[in-house]
Amino acid sequence: MMRKTLLAATLAALTMTATACNTVKGLGEDIKSVGEAGEKAID
Repeated sequence: MMRKTLLAATLAALTMTATACNTVKGLGEDIKSVGEAGEKAID
């Protein structure tokens, strides 16, 4: 019983970590595109 609980908790933590990485990556890409648009507008 304890082993199944530990396995479930580990899988949940890995899933959340993977999701967080994708979110941060997407946010970084959004910020980059805003910066590029700003540069184009200034030029």
